Amino acid sequence: MAAGESKGAVIAAVIGNLVVAIAKFIAAAITGSSAMIAEGIHSLVDTGNGGLLLVGLKKSTVPADERHPFGHGKELYFWSLLVAVSIFGIGGGMSVYEGISHLYHPSALENPTVNYIVLAFAMAVEGWSFSIAIRHFWKAKGEMGVWEFIRKAKDPSLYTVVFEDSAAMLGLVVAFIGVFLGHLFENPYFDGGASIIIGLILMAVAFILVVETKGLLLGEGMEADDIASLRRIVESDEGVERAGDILTMYMGPHSVLVNLEVVFKDTLSAEAIHETIHRVESGIIAAHPEVARVYIEVQSLAGDPAA
Repeated sequence: MAAGESKGAVIAAVIGNLVVAIAKFIAAAITGSSAMIAEGIHSLVDTGNGGLLLVGLKKSTVPADERHPFGHGKELYFWSLLVAVSIFGIGGGMSVYEGISHLYHPSALENPTVNYIVLAFAMAVEGWSFSIAIRHFWKAKGEMGVWEFIRKAKDPSLYTVVFEDSAAMLGLVVAFIGVFLGHLFENPYFDGGASIIIGLILMAVAFILVVETKGLLLGEGMEADDIASLRRIVESDEGVERAGDILTMYMGPHSVLVNLEVVFKDTLSAEAIHETIHRVESGIIAAHPEVARVYIEVQSLAGDPAA
């Protein structure tokens, strides 16, 4: 998926979350609903997280320099990890705290109709944002399954927005149920319980995002089928006897570093080896455009311990 597409999904999420956060806090101030406070915190955190993702997307495009010779692509992974921590600590933690506080100090809902109006409005806005994110997500994943794509994707910005928007939609449903049951039975504990459930949903989403982003930040390599493709490209060249170790690492969502150990045929001259290296590099980049750099460790068959 192009960076511009993921950026568009993030911007839509920021706009939607900011509008919804304002409406939720107004409703919470009028009615005193704990679930609406939790939802307001949720939307406010999502707004800030969208800003962090935009920072990451921008910084990841900064060209390589002397201190960062492989570029700044991993900036996106760093900022995405901050988003996950923010969702867990601020969004989830504060929602659970607000819910527990409401259980200890319950207060009756005032004018719950305002809550229903704001929740309906929030559902419409969040639905708009979610539709944009899921459309880009579906386009990017292609024929892959959802979890397979999330596991293999190297651009966390799109599925982060999808997770956030999914949690937002689910949170709205929980908030509605909490407000409705609290109003129906005149029991404020439903409202506080809804706030706790919203917090737990956010923590679960954050945990998944932390696990996925951690692997990218530590340096994930290409998938096994891509490694096999690299090996076929190398070993199909007429000047290559065989390929040794193939080491890869994503330096950013669309930038891969490839290090190859290549055993060349012992009949090749230095000039022929140079030409073979050029062919191998060109073949790899043509088949895998995400490969930004290729480093080849040259060995002759005579010097190969395995020969």
